[in-house]
Amino acid sequence: MRAATGVWRWRRNPLRRTTDLVEAWVAFTAATLLCLLVPLVGWAAGSSANGSLQRAVRTQQEQRLPATARVVRLDDGPASGPRTAESAGEERLRRSVVARWTAPDGTIRTGTVATARRHSSPGDTFALWTNRAGHQVSPPMPAGTARAHAVIAGLMAALLTGLLVETVRRLAVRRLVLRRYARLDRAWASAGPDWGRADTGS
Repeated sequence: MRAATGVWRWRRNPLRRTTDLVEAWVAFTAATLLCLLVPLVGWAAGSSANGSLQRAVRTQQEQRLPATARVVRLDDGPASGPRTAESAGEERLRRSVVARWTAPDGTIRTGTVATARRHSSPGDTFALWTNRAGHQVSPPMPAGTARAHAVIAGLMAALLTGLLVETVRRLAVRRLVLRRYARLDRAWASAGPDWGRADTGS
């Protein structure tokens, strides 16, 4: 964007047109919005997303509890635990086993779960996350991951706001240029038929 080069249009000179002054103000307004509004929108969006994600993290940490599971036997069937996009992508690296663990209420639970250990044998133990009912769940989201998602959300909001400002500026400048060309066409149409004739001041 050539906001700085449009400053000369504010100077008084006989060649300055009204559209030149309007274009300069459009450029100045766009530059101001890019410097002030874009960072503000990015910060607001990032802060809001971080607040929501941190509340979700605290809720998950309260509702999901760590447990220790013991392998009963190997199992070739699908795991009965939660299936998320992340776990589906790592399914090739995980091994399904029949395991036994203690639920938060003290009852013993047995089920087919997925473990990241490629080599498991009966009697091996591994970490497991359960809800308060004792069912296997995915681990709670780390606070650092929530902050990273919030930063990405803030950057995306700032980027979209900047693109919107620049798009509006380009549309406004294009409209001004078209109006300028229309005026030139009208001026040429009125002066063109007499161009080069005697006694026309040419």
